[in-house]
Amino acid sequence: MLHRSCAAAALIALTVLGLASAAKEKDATAGLQQGNVELKSAGPLAFGPQGILFIGDPQAATIYAIDTGDNKAGDATARPRVEGIDEKIASLLGTEKAQVRIADMAVNPASGTTYVSVARGTTPVIVRVTRDGKITEQPLKDVKTSKSAITNAAQGRGRQEAITHMAYYKGRVWVAGLSNEEFASNLRSIPFPFDKTDKGTSVEIFHGAHGKLETRSPVRVFAPYQVNGEDNLLAAYTCTPLVRLPVKQLEPGAKIKGTTVAELGNRNRPLSMIVYKKGDKDFVLMANSARGLMKIPLEGVDRIEGITARVKDKAGLKYETIEGKAGVQKLDAFGKDHAVILVRGTGGKLDLDTIDLP
Repeated sequence: MLHRSCAAAALIALTVLGLASAAKEKDATAGLQQGNVELKSAGPLAFGPQGILFIGDPQAATIYAIDTGDNKAGDATARPRVEGIDEKIASLLGTEKAQVRIADMAVNPASGTTYVSVARGTTPVIVRVTRDGKITEQPLKDVKTSKSAITNAAQGRGRQEAITHMAYYKGRVWVAGLSNEEFASNLRSIPFPFDKTDKGTSVEIFHGAHGKLETRSPVRVFAPYQVNGEDNLLAAYTCTPLVRLPVKQLEPGAKIKGTTVAELGNRNRPLSMIVYKKGDKDFVLMANSARGLMKIPLEGVDRIEGITARVKDKAGLKYETIEGKAGVQKLDAFGKDHAVILVRGTGGKLDLDTIDLP
């Protein structure tokens, strides 16, 4: 009996240690250190687990991770709506609306709080909007943080596009932008907690509206998506090809060619996109500079061989324009049935609103 008791005690101890170890491994904040975040610019935003916010700083060619401490679920029935959010942000920051420029927006899935990257004149700021519409500034001093620098980022006028979009997916921060390589369009995957940043993957696409292969146009926005059980990135470019990129091909130093699955119309720039499910079907919801809010069914995306010849306007996957939703500047998922949007309304007023996914 003594031996059995000892064995049982040992097993319990090992189990407890194993659970403690697993809990420790799941703590995404463990690699962060107390410090200050000194932004040169505030660009693309993305969220990881446990309320960790990733901030892209194109001018510094650096990605910062911040523990926001914002990891408690909010009131599930509260959906944010703030009229004239640009004016209210300006008031909070003690400046005029004309001095406020919004770069990006991301919703923290842990809490439902919306985060906005802002330039107040030349000063970068992060602002947060709770489910009930309360606006506050995200502290950047004395926070738990870490960073990852991009060593081969574009220089000169291309510097502002060193980081164009980011997403956290399966333990990695995926970053699109321009490098200083000959094939400038670049996608890189950075393990989190941050270790080191590799040179990324050079990406070539066929741009149907231009009728040629391109290597210097950056991905503007992208979203992870599984095609037949394999991880892919759906990436949208200016003027407006939609491209499928298998994640397994995105190796450091590699040069790959994406599959252009749609041409969504030229003279247009994609601004934000998410992938979502409605019923048993998958869709992309994309905000655009000139072609409204698009709903793109993804049925058949696995069977498209790719556009390889010039097209006059549209080809590949079809889309519908969502009526009554003109002027959407940014969007992000808000739970599984809604999206938060920044929308430019009448008189140029910028509102934050919540919509049902169409």
